[in-house]
Amino acid sequence: MADFSFKVSPNILLGSYSASRIGSSLLSYGTKFMVILDPILRENGTSEKITKALDDKKINYFLFDELSAAGDSEILGRCLKLAREAHIHGVIAVGGGKPISIARATCALYNEIHDLYDFLDGSLPQTAPLPLICIPTTIRDAFVFTDTIPLVDARSSTLKLLKAQHGISKLVLFDPTLTATLTENQIDSMSLETLCLATESYLSQRENFFSDMMAEKAVEILGYALEGSQTLTITTPKEELLSEGGCMASLAAATSSVGIASLLSMCINARYKISRSLVTTILFPYMVEECAKFKADRVAELAKKMNIAQSEQSNEDAAKAFAEYIRQKIAKANLPARIKDLSISLEQLALAAEDAGQLDIVHSLPRSMNSDDLFAMIKTAF
Repeated sequence: MADFSFKVSPNILLGSYSASRIGSSLLSYGTKFMVILDPILRENGTSEKITKALDDKKINYFLFDELSAAGDSEILGRCLKLAREAHIHGVIAVGGGKPISIARATCALYNEIHDLYDFLDGSLPQTAPLPLICIPTTIRDAFVFTDTIPLVDARSSTLKLLKAQHGISKLVLFDPTLTATLTENQIDSMSLETLCLATESYLSQRENFFSDMMAEKAVEILGYALEGSQTLTITTPKEELLSEGGCMASLAAATSSVGIASLLSMCINARYKISRSLVTTILFPYMVEECAKFKADRVAELAKKMNIAQSEQSNEDAAKAFAEYIRQKIAKANLPARIKDLSISLEQLALAAEDAGQLDIVHSLPRSMNSDDLFAMIKTAF
């Protein structure tokens, strides 16, 4: 086997109402922070929980929530300007993938003197980063435990993977109570996307004993969250199970890799601003069926861990049951089942497939694939 290298960087805090206690965790990093958050969090009251915790500890901060539909690199440029002018000590990121990625890049490039597009084009940061505290509010983040930052390049509306310094994130805080602001439809979509993330990590060419352990446990916990326990031994609330499963799926992805569905959904989102969760969910059962052609044993193992298939079933039947289970969940949640339901054409999707084929992630997929193979997957799900 290849050498396994795992650098433990951020502290992980997972617990109900832990966001309300964040003030104490910040004092060792400074007293002046920039808070980057999803604008929807102001509307639903989530931001008040964070700001109160900061006010209680007399921490100076200012909020940035101008996360428009523009390319992430344009938003990043504004964040860097504001952060440097304010001479901040660190950044707090609250929300989903976009605010967290913007915040991570702000910390990575804060002390750099070169243009940010040099780094999007492949240059590596050479200076020390600012400390970052992440508070995901959408259950999971596939890159939060990595040194890679996915960003949309405003020049081309394509996804770029910025290479950052190790150890930017000092604390990743999962607070199950923050998911209470999500709609049932959003929770259903994100739950399936998180299950997909764990599955992709398990099927990747980069999988290893650690990522397998995280992915298997994530799948088991997410199964309880989606279906409930078959016994009375599991009494943990659903929102806590989803946060636990999301944390483990994120760790699995960090030590293995995201896969076909996540890669394509990120590239489609970059070009056309279509929900990443919805695209991932639609592609999920097709990805399972594709992987079952050459990794049926591993697909079957996950199906059995979720009690979707019985131990005596063949690997092929278990894999089919897994794909069918996902489709039933999509239908029950009244989520789109086909990509064409998202009002996008095959011609547009062909460009996204080409983008995906240019990223390094393509080398970590369950089998060797190029842009044509990825477009064939899209056409199957269209």
